[in-house]
Amino acid sequence: MAFTEQYDVAVVGAGHAGCEAAMAAARMGLRTALITMNLDLIAQMSCNPAVGGVAKGHLVREVDALGGIMGEVADAVAIQFRLLNTSRGPAVWSPRAQCDKQLYRVKMREVLEAQPGLHIRQAEAVDLVLEDAGHLGIEDASQVSEARSFDELRTSSGAPRRLRRVLGLKLRDGRRLIAGATIITTGTFLNGLIHCGEERYPAGRSGEPASVLLGEALRRLGLRTCRLKTGTPPRLDGRTIKWDAFEEQPGDAEPTPFSFRTKKIVQPQISCHIAFTTPETLRLIRENVHRSAMYSGQIEGIGPRYCPSIEDKVVKFPDKTQHQFFLEPEGLNTHEVYINGMSTSLPMEVQWQIVRSIPGLDEAEMLRPGYAIEYDSVDATELERSLRVKCMEGLYLAGQINGTSGYEEAACQGIMAGINAALYLKGEAPFTMDRTEGYTGILIDDLISKGTNEPYRMFTSRAEFRLHLRIDNADRRLTPYGRRLGLINDEAWSEYEEKQARMTALKNLLTKCKVDAEALRAVELGEIGGTAGLTWAQLLKRPEVTIEPVLAAMREELERNPLLAELGRIEKDPAVRRAQLRNEARAVETEIKFAGYLEQQKKAIEKLKAAESVSIPEWIDYGAISGLSREMREKLERVRPGTIGQASRIPGVTPAALSLVHVSIRVQGARRGQSAGRVQSNRPPATKVG
Repeated sequence: MAFTEQYDVAVVGAGHAGCEAAMAAARMGLRTALITMNLDLIAQMSCNPAVGGVAKGHLVREVDALGGIMGEVADAVAIQFRLLNTSRGPAVWSPRAQCDKQLYRVKMREVLEAQPGLHIRQAEAVDLVLEDAGHLGIEDASQVSEARSFDELRTSSGAPRRLRRVLGLKLRDGRRLIAGATIITTGTFLNGLIHCGEERYPAGRSGEPASVLLGEALRRLGLRTCRLKTGTPPRLDGRTIKWDAFEEQPGDAEPTPFSFRTKKIVQPQISCHIAFTTPETLRLIRENVHRSAMYSGQIEGIGPRYCPSIEDKVVKFPDKTQHQFFLEPEGLNTHEVYINGMSTSLPMEVQWQIVRSIPGLDEAEMLRPGYAIEYDSVDATELERSLRVKCMEGLYLAGQINGTSGYEEAACQGIMAGINAALYLKGEAPFTMDRTEGYTGILIDDLISKGTNEPYRMFTSRAEFRLHLRIDNADRRLTPYGRRLGLINDEAWSEYEEKQARMTALKNLLTKCKVDAEALRAVELGEIGGTAGLTWAQLLKRPEVTIEPVLAAMREELERNPLLAELGRIEKDPAVRRAQLRNEARAVETEIKFAGYLEQQKKAIEKLKAAESVSIPEWIDYGAISGLSREMREKLERVRPGTIGQASRIPGVTPAALSLVHVSIRVQGARRGQSAGRVQSNRPPATKVG
């Protein structure tokens, strides 16, 4: 008889999605198992040893605001911090941190192991344990034929039927792990295949086996899948690099942490360096591009549009004479250096020649070659907004399995899946985020409404309301949710409330206090004219005026207010605290300076919410809607949108089609009501007992 373990939630995969999912479920009071094939590689940074970046930093802030752990772990092990896009508006400012790759794994495991109710197990999941609702029995997914599964799980129109419930996992060592909810976060491991030039071999990532059996089990369930591809660059021995040949790129003097709860930066800070290709580099790539797995036809999967390989850059931008790289150390206790921007699947000997064609790298030794990896992903239109598979009870997917690319995109899905798995078991409604509440909501909405045929990467340009979705207000948007869900502890909540009170007090002071001309001259703003009778808030609306000199000019008023006294003596605080206080003040400045634009966005948000409030019932029959074209029916049947708002974002769905759907909800609903009434009237009268 198979050995069986019992948990509330089982999470497969201890990457960035799996860690957040497991932590969220455990913090919400559920007994949680985190299954990984290698305990020593929890939260492994398979590619770039960095967290954040443009829009990605927004996602990390949102995960942190909800009560996730990626931001805190990154802050604890980061060896360089940079706030990106500061030359542009505050809507697109994004934090980024270069991390110590080994320390990140160690710190994440330390955090996970300290969480009560979270049990980490080294094992390989090879199958799902299913309850067959039609026969009320238990079976493995391996006992389900693909045809039978597809027919049973979908109606003839393609609408999902919930005939099965996932009861847990079967492990390779013979154990059964029974759980009320199962979350799959397998990254690139599902039928992973590595390519390096003409060589190819099965792997989840370099040096680790692929998850073949679990991939087959998911495919047998009838879920639509596709092959995607990503890649990684070669790594160099830093001792063989001539660092003086490259431009130094230091971090920020005052680091901007990811976590709202970080008090100090503990790691020594380092510099990265900037390199460029040469004409010889481009020649080598052009002459050997036919040997790249991407261009030889060896790879079936579609690669990331916005993180292309060096071959892609040279082929797709033939007029560009130079491409930029970043030399990024992988840690404080290693000489390994990551070449950001040189992802490749060219043969190893060609990679070696390319590296050595760059001055300063002419004697560099390559520690690991770059490679491409293709893997299975599930069509995310198979998912509900909660990240639960539509046609299966108790099964959730998060991370690269849903077609995304990047640690941060995985982490935000992980915490949402963990939250919703916990709520499902508690019998509570799912927690979802719409496009007006966060980049996390945008990412999930894009995936479930449109799907993706290439690895999905988050950008600020995907947000309709990016001035409203800034990094500085992620806590104000999401921390109250995290508190209600049980992910924000008392200490963190108290700090959040203090911060909000401080920002409110500062805004009130700026709005009430009049500009002092003498104080303006003292902070070198005396040349600004027309200030008589203005408040400091009115002065801040001018584009040439920023909050820092205004705070200096208001020092006496600030120090008289107990809530704001620290802002009056900000220069005396440690670097991290200075950065936090400055960012709070800049958030208030943004609210004042862009008040008109924010009000416009607020009105647009209300319109979008009105569309989202019109639900499309699960019973809607698109085939019965007169006037709806076959193309529209196919698109709507494929996604089965939950609201009119979601339907409007399905590519190709027209306003005319939306109008027909809107009317049909009422018409078909009335018919269902009449049918239910006729059935009720035809029932025989109840028989009295006794």
